[in-house]
Amino acid sequence: MYAFHFYAASHKDNYRAEVSRAAGRLPIFASEWGTVSATGGGDMDTSSSTAWVDLLDSLQISYANWTYSDANESSAAFKAGTCSGSTYAGTSVLNPSGVFVRSRIMTPDNFPGGPTGTTTTRTTTRTTTPTTTRTTTSTRITTTTTRTTTRTTSVSPGTHVDNPFSGAKAYVNPDWAAKAATVSSKVAQVPTAVWLDTINAITAPEGSGYTTSMREHLDRALEQGANLATFVIYDLPGRDCSALASNGELGTGELARYKSEYIDVIAEIESDPKYAGIRIVNIIEPDSLPNLITNISAFPKCATMQSNGGYVDGVAYALSRLHAAGSHTYNYIDIAHHGWLGWDTNMGPAAQLFNTTVQRASGGYATVDGFVSNTSNYSATTEPFFTIGTTVNGTSVRQSKWVDWNMYVDELSYVQAFRSRLVSLGFPSSIGMLVDTSRNGWGGSARPSGPSSSTDVNTFVNASRIDRRIHAGNWCNQSGAGLGERPVAAPATGVDAYVWIKPPGDSDGSSSLIPTGADNPGGKGFDRMCDPTYTGNSLNGNSMTGALGNAPISGAWFAGQFQELVANAYPPL
Repeated sequence: MYAFHFYAASHKDNYRAEVSRAAGRLPIFASEWGTVSATGGGDMDTSSSTAWVDLLDSLQISYANWTYSDANESSAAFKAGTCSGSTYAGTSVLNPSGVFVRSRIMTPDNFPGGPTGTTTTRTTTRTTTPTTTRTTTSTRITTTTTRTTTRTTSVSPGTHVDNPFSGAKAYVNPDWAAKAATVSSKVAQVPTAVWLDTINAITAPEGSGYTTSMREHLDRALEQGANLATFVIYDLPGRDCSALASNGELGTGELARYKSEYIDVIAEIESDPKYAGIRIVNIIEPDSLPNLITNISAFPKCATMQSNGGYVDGVAYALSRLHAAGSHTYNYIDIAHHGWLGWDTNMGPAAQLFNTTVQRASGGYATVDGFVSNTSNYSATTEPFFTIGTTVNGTSVRQSKWVDWNMYVDELSYVQAFRSRLVSLGFPSSIGMLVDTSRNGWGGSARPSGPSSSTDVNTFVNASRIDRRIHAGNWCNQSGAGLGERPVAAPATGVDAYVWIKPPGDSDGSSSLIPTGADNPGGKGFDRMCDPTYTGNSLNGNSMTGALGNAPISGAWFAGQFQELVANAYPPL
């Protein structure tokens, strides 16, 4: 048993993350805590207090709040002098801290307050395969250690929960794991998403190039004892209208095929009662809606998809059908990353577009459980050595060439702000965010160990940032990248999980044109952003791409990149 104490106003996300990590390894008790600062006084930090109690609830950690203090401290539940009386005089004797804690304890199904009508069980299991745990503010989803602690709550199979990643054991794709194991046995047991990037990917017919069908993946999940599996829904007509390496099979006018041959088939599989005990997470169409915000004028294909409504109609249909597949399904819409939509001129219109798109779905807001950022990208989850509010010799980092007047410098601040904006538009406060951390670790010798001492804003930012890309617009097979934070549930306020959507080692695109044939059976295109010799365009500030050479087509195994990702992993393996 490990005991710890904290004060909500002084100990926030970093401390919650540490508790979450520890919770996967040993039993914990919060022996004392307060809703204010470490001094015991000051105003109650409602936001951080809520985040802490959400975390403790999700991890099923019991706690003891400050009840009484001889001093007039606002950290105490009762006002000073109360305990000298003989009877409890009701809420009038409570400080705001006491009112808050009383309310939480009396909430139905609150863990420390006791269940109401359901049985909560806590089990510790030692196993050689990693597991999952975490929700609205912290729990490791699937670790790569050989000793794991699994906390399970007696939620009936198929019950729709607020955070599907909390307390879940996630599916490990054996196809990917076998390739990963050739380099690192530790990484091989990390759960990754399965990409359904063509119609054939669903059923994997012979000769299609796919080895495992969606049903086979779900059957394997059952064999593993997993209760969560993540699939990327990625086959819109006119897919990835601004890219060439990831262009799709359906033409810009083939929405009917998308509905009947793709979404309807997936929905039928997900609705099979056989899989009702698996929380099926659907990542909805990466890059699609964001392209309608920024790339209409530069790419005719994007203009076509805006004018014909294919992206909006397709996403709305996917949300409707997959939500209706059962209470065990969860939909998360892609919101690009901070280096794409982080400017107010982009985020505002994007939030409005997501809002109108979701309201077109049958079921509206109920069809969406949250949003996902950084899918297949490399943006840092958190820049540890500066924030958007940092100034250098009186100059804001926003004025640096790297930040370029963006409102955010990393993904965590971006998704938390985006979530607030979406809630303000009408989305329920229950929505949670995901961040793809599969390739944004940026460890290795190039990782800075602290902030720069330079008084020049550009030098300071470039020397201090852990994201070592040449330009934030570079997205293909980035040199120097490393594996990021391993999947974990509820790592921060408003975040359902850090996840590995992009399986590390899967190429972003070929570094040169590969003709249709054995090495390119689907005839995928060539994007110069994957060419290490390309000097760039307006989308990356006319910079070098930073892409690795000798890369295969998108989705194919890129052993050289995977070796580099493992070597530069952060946290280190």
